[in-house]
This record gives sequence, structure tokens and C-alpha cells, in this order.
Amino acid sequence: MAHSQVAGILLAAGQGSRLGRPKALIEIDGQALVTRGIGLLRNGGADPVIVVTGAARLDLPDVIAVHNPDWRTGMGSSLRAGLAALPDSAQAVVVALVDQPLITPEAVRRLIAAFQAGAVVAVASYRGRPRNPVLVARAHWAAVATAAVGDTGARPFLRGNPELVTAVECGDAGRPDDLDTSADLDRITDLISGTGSVTAQD
Repeated sequence: MAHSQVAGILLAAGQGSRLGRPKALIEIDGQALVTRGIGLLRNGGADPVIVVTGAARLDLPDVIAVHNPDWRTGMGSSLRAGLAALPDSAQAVVVALVDQPLITPEAVRRLIAAFQAGAVVAVASYRGRPRNPVLVARAHWAAVATAAVGDTGARPFLRGNPELVTAVECGDAGRPDDLDTSADLDRITDLISGTGSVTAQD
């Protein structure tokens, strides 16, 4: 299957309440997290890339920007908005979060490879722990959307359908650290700028 059959969704709607500004706008090494997230998906082989915005209105060239007016209700509404915007040509989608900048395009490539090998749902795992990003084949988009309520994304669907899930180990290709606080920002900035390791840690 061609890579063009796998789209990407970047969830970038949150206001970053503990950081005092929307996470999408936070810069690390001169690059906004939203730009980094778009690169994660695009460089990993996802096309087109859909960015779901909310707290911050973002001017994003070369992506499909979808504003989620209900972003305050949590991640679920943003995931539903992104799924609703997917083109008919897409056979699967990789969903990533804007606040996990240590994940690398290699993780996306591995999920797409798993899909091409027959997986219908693939989850990036780090030392055996499932995290993000997540790939979902078209047949399951409606069920994922139905299960995505409040501040949960695909997790309720994944937990309810373990037989569908293929775990894809990505611990050697990045880390799923969340960026929620200023301390997180300092630590992740150090890792990205080369003073630390970006492979999975316990």
C-alpha cells in the first residue's frame, strides 16, 4: 500500500493551563510544538496531515486545519473533529498529540509498516507500555469516534478491543513524555538540544 493512504491527525487544541499558554505555540529550539508535530507525521509518511486547533488559532500552511469549537470539553471532541475531516482516500490514520515532542518520525513509519503488513490498529509502545501515536484503519474510525468522550481519545476503544491491537515497539526511537509543566518544558528542551538521551526511560 502507498503511504498516501495513511493520513495523520495532530491534536493541538489544548490551552496548556499549567503552562499558561496553548501547548501548540510553545517553542523548543526555535520550533513551535505544532510545527514539530506536523513534521513528526509528515516525515513519518502520513499524508495529508490534519491539525485540530482550539485554544489558539493557528496559521498552518500545507495542512488541513480543523478548528474544534468544543475544545474545552477535552481531547475526545478534538479526535472526533479530526476523524470527521479525513479524506475519502485515506485508508488509515495515525493520531499524534502536540505535547509529546520526543516522539520521532520513526514511530510513525513503524505504525504505517504494521498497517501495510495487516494490522488494523497499531499502538506505539515503549518498553512494552502502550502510548502514542496510534494508527487506526478506516473500518474502526466510527467506533473510535463514538468511544472518544470527555478528555479521553482512542484509549476506551483500544481497551475495549484488545484483540484488534498490534503493539509496535518504539522505545529505541523516542520517548512519549508529556509536556504539561514548565519543569517538563525545561527537561524536554534539554533532551532535544542534545544534553540528554531521547530513548525510552523507565
